[in-house]
Order: sequence, then structure tokens, then C-alpha cells
Amino acid sequence: MNERLRRWRLVLGAEAEEETGTTLSKADQSVDAALAALYDAGESSGTQRAAGLGSSAPRVARWLGDIRQYFPSTVVQVMQRDAVERLGITRMLMEPELLGAVEPDVHLVSTLLALNEVMPEETKQTAREVVGRVVAELEARLAERTRAAVTGALDRAGRTSRPRHSDIDWDRTIRANLKHFSPTLGTIVPDRLVGYARRNHSVQRDIVLAIDQSGSMAESVVYASLFGAVLGSIRTLRTSLVVFDTAVVDLTDQLEDPVDVLFGTQLGGGTDINRALAYCEELVTKPAETVLVLISDLYEGGVREELLRRARSLVESGVQVIALLALADSGTPSYDAENAAALAELGVPAFACTPDQFPDLMAAAIRHEDITTWAATNIT
Repeated sequence: MNERLRRWRLVLGAEAEEETGTTLSKADQSVDAALAALYDAGESSGTQRAAGLGSSAPRVARWLGDIRQYFPSTVVQVMQRDAVERLGITRMLMEPELLGAVEPDVHLVSTLLALNEVMPEETKQTAREVVGRVVAELEARLAERTRAAVTGALDRAGRTSRPRHSDIDWDRTIRANLKHFSPTLGTIVPDRLVGYARRNHSVQRDIVLAIDQSGSMAESVVYASLFGAVLGSIRTLRTSLVVFDTAVVDLTDQLEDPVDVLFGTQLGGGTDINRALAYCEELVTKPAETVLVLISDLYEGGVREELLRRARSLVESGVQVIALLALADSGTPSYDAENAAALAELGVPAFACTPDQFPDLMAAAIRHEDITTWAATNIT
């Protein structure tokens, strides 16, 4: 294909296909769709065909991720500014009062995070408040259950039948010995004691969350960041949170505030999973006590062979590695089935998980259960 004609076809849109005699490749069709969503105008009404995206936060968030993948950063900046004006969200971003009045959800949060760099300064504080409202609602729904599931799993892992006196769990000990009640003595004569091998709140597990920031993972980024903050609040866990596209950013030092974590992400762009795993490898100090959760659709823009080699090395060292294709209510997105299958062969189960299932997944991982079996039983 003549490169000049190809470029003119992309610039002029679908109407120029016959004049240029150019048929786009599948990859170029995706680029053309991203351009059309922003710049094409409907012939009959003269209105922007892209205006329909303004009412669909999931599509806006995906589009914002796509353009980072297809175009260099200088072009992305121009397109983002044009999007603020053209996609029907200008008033929402320009008027804090209107933004504050919208009904927030995960998809709106994704859109606000993707547009953070081009958002007017006078609106950024309101945007943080909107994101904070969503985070608070999600925490109310998920945080306590997560802490209960994880701490319960840690307690069971640390339980012993030969505790020191100060470590006896009297409630469980009494329930375990009710059949040994002595009418003569008027009390229970315990046959066995139930307690904890350690009660010093030392770190018992290391958790590493590696989150893919590509556009298709927008909803997963929101949930994973929230869970990272919740896990980070549990003293018996050492939690690290890493986000990546073609670069890797460690947000562990921001885990105390999930809103800060979210605004530290940058949705969209390419994907280098191998680079992310290389960084995560450096965080592992106790392989047998480490759970690494890779949250990604597994479309690798880096070196696939190195990715698989690194995953094998982590598994062989004793790290429990789990690949979540999505952590979202909306189901499993498009993902690289070949990479998912290759990871599964290495002992890295790959499946999608809803936020409501994630606490139980982490509890199972902490108990060193077979996650492939757990997923087969619990993931529908």
C-alpha cells in the first residue's frame, strides 16, 4: 500500500476510501475508528458523531486508552484536549458544580483518571472528591470483608495445638472441648488447646499487586488500587502495588490513601508485562511466603519469551503467581488466550475475577491452596 495514500485515507476518513483506492489493514481500521470517534461528523445532522461517547463512560475510558496505544504522546495530548471539547463532557469537566452533581461510578472514575492531565485546575479538587465518593462506597462494600477473609486465613495458617499460655484462643479451645465437660468438677477439662504459633503481629505474607494500566483494564485498575490500599492496611501483610504500561511505577508509598493511588495511575498506553515482572522479582525476599497477582489482559508489547521465562522462574522459586484477566463486575474483556494458556502450563492460573470474589481468592492464596482448583470451583 502506498504510504502517502494510507495516511491521506486516515486523515480524510472513510469517505476517502474510494478516492484513494486504499483499503485499510485490521490494525489501521482500529486507528481509523479512534480518529472517527473524535473527528467525524454525521452527514445528516451535522453533529459530531463522537458526541454519543459522552454518555458512555466505559467507551470514553477505552478510547482514551486506545489513542495512547496508537499515537505518540504529542499527538495524544492534542487529541485529549480536542476530546474535552468534542465528546460531550466539556461542561462536566469545566464546571465543578455539575461534576459534583453527577452520579459517580467506577466508569466515571476511569474517565476522570484518564483525563487527569488535561483537566482544568479549578475542577481537579472536585474530581478528587467524586473519586473519593466512589472509593468510600466501594470500601464500605468490600474492605471489611477483605480484611476478615485475609486475617482469618492468616490466623488459620498460624494456629497451633501447642500454644503458649498467653497465646491460647480460649473461645476456640472451649468450643473444641465441650464434649469433655466434667459434671464432677463442674468445668471443662480440655483435651487439646487451640491457639496461635505467634501473636506478635509480624509480617506473615508478602503480597505484590502488578496492575496493567492499558485502556481495556480501566475498571480493573480502579478495583485493584482499592484492594491494594485495603491489603496495605493489614499489619501482618507486606503489600506492594505496582502499575505499569511500557514503564513501571511503584505506588506502594501511597497505599494509605486509595485516592492518591488512583491519581498516581495513568490509564492507557502500551504494555510491557515482562518489564513489570522484572521489577516485581526484585521485591521478592521470601518466595514461599509471597503471592504475586498480575492483573492484565496479557497483551504483551514486550518480549514474550522473556515474560514466560520470568514467570517460570518466579513459580520455580516458590512464589504463588496468579494472573487475573480482569478484576471487574463487567466480566472478562478481550485477552491474549495464547499467553494465558502458556502461563497456565507454567503453573500460573489465568482467569477473570469479580471484586466480590477477590477476598476469597486472596484467602485461598494465603492458605497455599491450589488456585486452579479454587477457580474451577468458585468462578462461573
